[in-house]
Amino acid sequence: MAAATSDLRVDLLPSDPLLHVLSFLSFRDLVHCSYVSRRLNELSKHNPLWKSLCSKHWLLTDADRLQSGVSWFCLFTQTYRDLGRYVQFYPTLKRSWEQLKSFLQLRCPRMIASLKEGATEVELNDIEAQIGCRLPDDYRCSYRIHNGQKLVIPGLMGSMSLSNHYRSEVLLDVETAAGGFQQRKGMRRCLPLTFCFHTGLSQYMALEPAEGRRMFESFYPCPDQTAQDPSAIDMFITGSCFLEWFTGYVHNVVTGEYPIIRDQIFRYVHDKGCVATTGDITVSVSTSFLPELSSVHPPHFFFTYRIRIEMSSVASPEAACQLDSRYWKITTSDGNVEEVQGPGVVGTLCSFLLLFHLFSL
Repeated sequence: MAAATSDLRVDLLPSDPLLHVLSFLSFRDLVHCSYVSRRLNELSKHNPLWKSLCSKHWLLTDADRLQSGVSWFCLFTQTYRDLGRYVQFYPTLKRSWEQLKSFLQLRCPRMIASLKEGATEVELNDIEAQIGCRLPDDYRCSYRIHNGQKLVIPGLMGSMSLSNHYRSEVLLDVETAAGGFQQRKGMRRCLPLTFCFHTGLSQYMALEPAEGRRMFESFYPCPDQTAQDPSAIDMFITGSCFLEWFTGYVHNVVTGEYPIIRDQIFRYVHDKGCVATTGDITVSVSTSFLPELSSVHPPHFFFTYRIRIEMSSVASPEAACQLDSRYWKITTSDGNVEEVQGPGVVGTLCSFLLLFHLFSL
């Protein structure tokens, strides 16, 4: 006699295992499941499922939901209607902005106060119509969060101060950037991202693949000084897309890779291999490339060096010493050697931080 059989129906399964399975689905698949049956329609709107998705994609908190006065499902839906085209980029950029603001709030509060509120979709669409080019979605997404900063000093995107040279780059708002949109030969379809009042220097983003540039890469323009054509432009590339350019910069700031000096961000790059300790004294070196003083043709690359000399915090008072003289032997990658020597900082003990700026000319 044949054994009795029964159909396995989803409707008859307990809610807990079904909800556990649904918790592994993307928000799109969860919506698709809601059309399968009445039971799955009810379960797919389970609040904890959408709370997790709101946190993952929009970084929303319990406070945000309480303020909205709606369920997690409705809150996700409302946010998606406004920012859905940016769902791929929003959590990464939003998190970077929050990390940057939190880090700088105690260190550079003036810089945080200069940030502008986010632009609207209508405003970004109007800018696209004005310049006749499509803005990349990662750029648009970031500008929905903050529309750059006011034209103030110090700039959010890094500074550099030497004895006779100063640079501080402001993150341009989208309206000002559109005013500097380039159509001239050598810089066609390039949108400025930053601007420095003192040097006139800007970083640009290529909105179309033209004149040797890749689409959406960011760069410092560098005139070819050996060419007779004034539109001949070389580039110092700073990022392959806006997302990489901005989040990479933020990472260097919040991890302390870029030091904060006198309420400004200095874009020095520290090489962990450039540290030496002798006894209680440690010497470390970091460098910063200055594109505004450099060129590709002819090859002329200007770096500034930040050399930090400090005494161990556990050193005994008897170990205190004074810097009498300094000697640096700098060997470049092509084997050239430059020697710098001179008197030390008279009257300053090594238990204090000593900074020197040496120049590669």
